[in-house]
Amino acid sequence: MRQYLIFIPNLLSLIRIILAYPILLYFYIEEYLISLGLFLIAALTDALDGFLARAFNWQTDLGKVLDPIADKILLIGMVSIFWINGYIPSYVFFILVFRDTVILIGAAFHMTVYEVGSPKPNLLGKITTFMQIIYFLSILVEIVFTLNLMQPIYHLLICTLCLLSLISYTMNWLRQTNELHSNES
Repeated sequence: MRQYLIFIPNLLSLIRIILAYPILLYFYIEEYLISLGLFLIAALTDALDGFLARAFNWQTDLGKVLDPIADKILLIGMVSIFWINGYIPSYVFFILVFRDTVILIGAAFHMTVYEVGSPKPNLLGKITTFMQIIYFLSILVEIVFTLNLMQPIYHLLICTLCLLSLISYTMNWLRQTNELHSNES
């Protein structure tokens, strides 16, 4: 039984992937409170799967791929639905989607061309994902409770953080590529 516990973080990532559709659907049909509740559950599964994987060393190769994919599906879905419905400016949509798309393509490229494992997220990447969750949560709370939380500065801050994170990932990939080429020589 104990050997199966290692797959709990993977199960939590799968739950996050499955929750993405109802979160977006309920938002689209203007059931904002349900969407908010499901988003909170998804955010908690993200925190819990990371904690369990690190605390109990329940990390698997599948989990290293599932977790970032679950994050990307949920976050790209949220930024898209917010943009389509006019809750965020276009530049936020384009920067957040651009960052996640480049990271996915870059990771796939690195894994395929250099035959290395999935890239490890760096601290700035983790902070960015956490702040995106807080950003989207703030938008949902603002909509549900008709508050005025989202000021233009918050849009600029999340975009700046995303761009810095993308630069950090790019620098890491370039460094890893140089190291791989140096080892070949």
